[in-house]
Amino acid sequence: MLLGSLVDAGADRQEIAEAIAAAIASVGIDGYALTFERVQRGGIAATWANVVTHESRRRPHGDGGHVHRRVSEILALLAAADLPDGVRTKAERVFTTLAAAEGAVHGVNPDDVELHEVGAVDAIVDVVGIAAGLEHLGIDRLVASPIAMGHGSVQSAHGRLPSPPPAVARMVAERQIPVVGIDTTMELATPTGVAALATLADGFGPLPSMTVDAVGYGAGSADPPGRPNVVQLLVGEPAGLSATSRPGRTAIELAANVDDVTGEVLAHTVAALLATGAHDAWISPIVMKKGRPGHTIHALADPADLDRLATVLLAETGSLGLRATTVERWPQQRTEVTVDVDGHPVRVKVAAGRVKAEHDDATAAARILGRPLRTVLRQAESRAAENRTDI
Repeated sequence: MLLGSLVDAGADRQEIAEAIAAAIASVGIDGYALTFERVQRGGIAATWANVVTHESRRRPHGDGGHVHRRVSEILALLAAADLPDGVRTKAERVFTTLAAAEGAVHGVNPDDVELHEVGAVDAIVDVVGIAAGLEHLGIDRLVASPIAMGHGSVQSAHGRLPSPPPAVARMVAERQIPVVGIDTTMELATPTGVAALATLADGFGPLPSMTVDAVGYGAGSADPPGRPNVVQLLVGEPAGLSATSRPGRTAIELAANVDDVTGEVLAHTVAALLATGAHDAWISPIVMKKGRPGHTIHALADPADLDRLATVLLAETGSLGLRATTVERWPQQRTEVTVDVDGHPVRVKVAAGRVKAEHDDATAAARILGRPLRTVLRQAESRAAENRTDI
């Protein structure tokens, strides 16, 4: 339903559907068909994202209806996929959130969790598709209403479970997500959908003050009487707010002071933090007690990634402790394009008033072409800006 609402809100539904399909195809899974169909639910026209799976491989201990995949397998698929960084990061975070919840419910390490229905092909399609849809629409802040939940029980790979399912209950409790009860035995809140909202939503509550540019409706499979089975998505710009007066995205800034770590280890630690999912990582010189020179290593992260990044920071530096501060961040809306520099692809980040070529891509092209790096950077950024009027 989330995926359908994103397609429905697109100015060009065909274009966004194709972008989502391309992102999913790059993951390299098979055994599925994805269609976007116009339907009615309770009298409301909506888009139904219909994922049909025909999985060909089975594990010997499988449940007969879904492939069992370890979280590590899914993350490896995402790491190898030809996805924009923003799409990959969002999808990785959603599956990490799912693994943490399932691991807590079943009493196993998240890395050892085998995702059943949430790890099957249809969920991979959903999660990557949602991430790609958000990226395509340029949605940089997401606010959700309280999550509706039914009652009774639901069928799962583990048998009959209470509704909401234990993994769902765990996520809403840990993230303090508001919920609203609906008198129905339908499974209104699935682990996949709740993990997506718990990870990608910047907040839960009333509709923010905004100028609405587009509305989308994503349909569920069922069409029960008395209530339209749809997810409503409103897309727009904050109304009357400057870039920093509007609510930002909550983030955590981790920091550790060290005075016995070499420069090589400091540089490696920054790289390891970025590879683990930090939004940014940096080093500040400081003077510690007794006049000793030292450094503070910082990492800016989503709350969902706090434990993983703290583990990396402590392991790499050997620090005896760290601290964390809750901050707000206002990332500027940007897109990523790939340009051709004499036969060599270079990714370029494009935002209002700014273009910036990806350093690693430009370095590789400069080395092969035998040109100065600054020349390749200038060529790539110039080509990315050619059709822009705001740069």
